[in-house]
Amino acid sequence: MLPPVPTMQVIKGDPTPGLTYNPNDPVYWDRKAVDAEIERVFEICHGCRLCFNLCPSFPALFKSVDGHDGDVRKVSLTETNEVIDLCYQCKLCYVKCPYTPDDKHSFHLDFPRLMMRANAVRKKADPGTIRDRLRTAMLTRPNLVGEIGGMTAGVANWANRQAPLRWGMEMTLGIHRGKILPDFHGETFESWRTQRGTPEGDPTQAVLFHTCFVNHNIPQLGRDIIEVFSKNGVSLGCPKQNCCGMPAVEAGDIELAKSMARSNVESLFPYVADGRKVLAVNPTCSYMMRKEYAELLGTPEAKAFAAATMDVSEFLWQRKQQGNFNRDFLSSPGKIAYHVPCHLKAQNIGFRSRDVMRLIPGAQVRLVEQCSGHDGTWAMKKEFFPLSMLAGKKAFDEMREADAEVLATDCPLAAIQFDQALGVRPIHPIQVLARAYRPDGFPNKIENKNATS
Repeated sequence: MLPPVPTMQVIKGDPTPGLTYNPNDPVYWDRKAVDAEIERVFEICHGCRLCFNLCPSFPALFKSVDGHDGDVRKVSLTETNEVIDLCYQCKLCYVKCPYTPDDKHSFHLDFPRLMMRANAVRKKADPGTIRDRLRTAMLTRPNLVGEIGGMTAGVANWANRQAPLRWGMEMTLGIHRGKILPDFHGETFESWRTQRGTPEGDPTQAVLFHTCFVNHNIPQLGRDIIEVFSKNGVSLGCPKQNCCGMPAVEAGDIELAKSMARSNVESLFPYVADGRKVLAVNPTCSYMMRKEYAELLGTPEAKAFAAATMDVSEFLWQRKQQGNFNRDFLSSPGKIAYHVPCHLKAQNIGFRSRDVMRLIPGAQVRLVEQCSGHDGTWAMKKEFFPLSMLAGKKAFDEMREADAEVLATDCPLAAIQFDQALGVRPIHPIQVLARAYRPDGFPNKIENKNATS
């Protein structure tokens, strides 16, 4: 008689007792609880494969499980860590997944948040090499980096373009030598805003979360936002603020992220309590404040803050719906290739930047919905930069093939990624509006490489 064939114990899809995405829950930091959830989620994703073409994490996951004859339990720690490292938190799998909490599914599956949790638990136990720690310290504090770079902006920008110096940066910090880095500016947006005084318009509608990137790296975008909102009857205040905390979350430093979130809520909540909206420029920041702050802090103020957060174009579209949008445009951009950032799609608010640009006479907007592959700080790292360019290839190709006169994206980091691939840096949709309000807003159109309004 033949020996009985061993049967594999079925892993149930329903959550284990270790399910939590709340870092304030002690279970969040329990390694065994995390491992049980990883095993459950890997089993579901391996059987589903709906996200096979979204990011490098899923091909790595499927390859590792397939290599063990479909037995998730045999996936090694090294293989699991590869899946975690390749998740760059674009959130597109959550948008596509049918098993999420938002879908009211019993699986309660949130793959990016599980990867975020696994990375945080891993980094708490082992922060990595000295180089890893130095890089993390730099990338998680963009305000500090911006302040230092802005002190000698000309020298810093020159240094970032010198091959020997970039080689040294790669060796010491692990920042890829070929990656285009953001420019620094001696005059920040905040200093310009303070000198300018209060802009025209109603100050009771909203305040601006201009982001550390706008403040230090692209202050002209902040100026254009103030101009566009003034033309639409809104005077935007710019209260004290710091980094949204997403770089810290990506790096697994949850305590730093909580500290940054707490500081922003404390500073901006009085405006929320007064009935104002908090308008974020960068989709990553608006996603962080909308989707993560309530979980990170767990306070009524954080929940109210999250509910009051909006994207800048989303707010303008709401004004249009109320009949309060200024259509006195004086020039037209013509054909626009508009890239929709992943973190904007993940907020499920529709394509509001596209919609407001379509209000410009003569504007024709073509959507590019592929991921650019930059994804926060991931594309800057030596080990992931080449992969980021491969991940963004579909987006690069679609932007190139659009035959557009103006390229646009809401994400300033995605703009750098497109510059890296195409030699042209897209502008923000609000900058498209700002130029359209001027009689000579688009003199060169696509030739205006790296232009600021």
